[in-house]
Amino acid sequence: MRHPHSVFFDLDGTLTDPWLGISRSIEYALDALDLERDPGDDYRWCIGPPLRESFSMLAGGELAERALSIYRERYSEVGWRENTPYDGIPATLAALTDSGRKLYVATSKPHVFATRILEHFELLPFFTAVYGAELDGTRSDKSELLAYALSQHTVNEPAMVGDRRYDMIGAAANAMRAIGVSYGYGSTEELSEAGAEHIVDSPAGLIDVL
Repeated sequence: MRHPHSVFFDLDGTLTDPWLGISRSIEYALDALDLERDPGDDYRWCIGPPLRESFSMLAGGELAERALSIYRERYSEVGWRENTPYDGIPATLAALTDSGRKLYVATSKPHVFATRILEHFELLPFFTAVYGAELDGTRSDKSELLAYALSQHTVNEPAMVGDRRYDMIGAAANAMRAIGVSYGYGSTEELSEAGAEHIVDSPAGLIDVL
């Protein structure tokens, strides 16, 4: 098996667990708009797709932009820190870079937040570049984002690592190997059906695959 030389990582659900900050910031936005919240909804389904899409369902299309703006009020202050790197991520990234792999981040999260999170958790030095959406939603689609990122570099046998179907679909659209991680927010079934070539259940499992 040939190993990729260039590896693109999703952020939320792949490098870090962002659930606490995202869920609390969603609740903050819905409460500010006096919208009823489902007490049984933990908003885990919102981790992966662009948040504009999630707020269209949570708040309705006419309030989605306003809800996203209010969400960012809290997220930009405290929500981004309510986040934890998965166990084993620093060691895995170190092993991959030591083996000569070039690592990148490709996330639907705005790159301004992604870079801040990676820097805060001392993960930023592992990556050659960080790619994310613009605040206005430009390049929030993973296929479009990966196409843009690939156009900025000369890469060899690139792979995309992520926890949701959007990552696998984006990889296929750009002729990249698709590697799924089942410890995040997508199920093994979701990843497999979306075309994952390999699925690993821990960060350490990525070392053998990559």
